[in-house]
Amino acid sequence: MSYISNLLIALGLATDSFAVSMSGGATISPFRVSDALKFAIFFGGFQALMVVLGWFGGSAMSGFASEYASWIASSLLVFIGARMIYRNLRGSKQRRINSLSYSVLLALAVATSIDALIVGISFAFLKSSILEPAIIIGSVTFFMSLFGTYLGRKMGHFFEHEAKLIGGVILIGLGISLLLLNS
Repeated sequence: MSYISNLLIALGLATDSFAVSMSGGATISPFRVSDALKFAIFFGGFQALMVVLGWFGGSAMSGFASEYASWIASSLLVFIGARMIYRNLRGSKQRRINSLSYSVLLALAVATSIDALIVGISFAFLKSSILEPAIIIGSVTFFMSLFGTYLGRKMGHFFEHEAKLIGGVILIGLGISLLLLNS
């Protein structure tokens, strides 16, 4: 995949972390710089880790599904994007964060990076290298989470829902374009 495609996937995947970070920034009191860094490190690190784990798992399975690899990868991206849009339109509330313990951060990091695991599987089916995407996804998530905590501290929850909609649209568009390019 191209650098631009990797960057767009990273932006799409990072929207959940961005929204949770905004929620954290709006609710944690007293707010400290170290809180913003904890969100960024946990979310960025887990996004990168889950992409790599998904890639290893997908690599183990890709031999069985190589004929349908682009269809599977495209379907997974469209599914993730549609699910993000559906959950946003359905009105699911983002949980507010009242304490910033490591167990809470770990649970939130895992929950927001499940989609990255599926994207990692897609990369494996496409026989794509994983190092560059993992670095890009982890870095973008790191910076979006860092920015999200500060934005949440200053502006509350004004952009949470729009960020998830945009992320879903990006992933659906990438899934469709991937299918069209490999057909």
